[in-house]
Amino acid sequence: MTKILFLEDDTNLNETVTEFLEDSGYRVDSVYDGEEAEEKLYENSYDLLLLDVNVPGINGFELLKNSRENNNKTPAIFLTSLNSMDDLSDGYESGCDDYIRKPFELKELLLRVQTLLKREFFHSKKEFIKIDENIQYDTSNNALHVDGKEVQLQNKEAILLKLFLQREDEVISHEVILSTLWGYDEVASDSALRTYIKKLRKIIGKQRIISVKKLGYKFTLS
Repeated sequence: MTKILFLEDDTNLNETVTEFLEDSGYRVDSVYDGEEAEEKLYENSYDLLLLDVNVPGINGFELLKNSRENNNKTPAIFLTSLNSMDDLSDGYESGCDDYIRKPFELKELLLRVQTLLKREFFHSKKEFIKIDENIQYDTSNNALHVDGKEVQLQNKEAILLKLFLQREDEVISHEVILSTLWGYDEVASDSALRTYIKKLRKIIGKQRIISVKKLGYKFTLS
């Protein structure tokens, strides 16, 4: 399940947005001040950061800036009543991916969240991800190259490889993988998933895709 860290010091808004996002299928860790948010970021891994700016303790700009300096690439959206171009500039310079001004409609927030989560590689300066001496992944066009030649993957194989590369060294649950590969109008298949895993292992090495019993899979470059 997609996991969101939500920082908002307004109690009513925090509760309303948290309930709305949870009803929309997301797992939400909601906090009310910058220090608590910083602790959560240190202790947990998230798929999205939803941050108010003017909060007690560390403000949202500083929180995200510090997080980016520590190589946290999690996509982030600021929620704020600040309106000036300087504020907008400060937000993007601190490393955010989107910016929503208060007050906002919950449906708009959901649309922004969904759109951002569909993006691919966040805050990565690498155009190529080196898998081994002869294999690399081109993040600009999502292409896998072996010995300098592009390898043609089936659509779901390519989506799966991209998911592994985005979440390196994380245990990705079967649920997350199946929901990523198959849309709402498709029937997910465990047997097909095993076939895709087998194909990728043949190309990039069996040792890189680790089966974690009863949990899912973990991809590693080490």
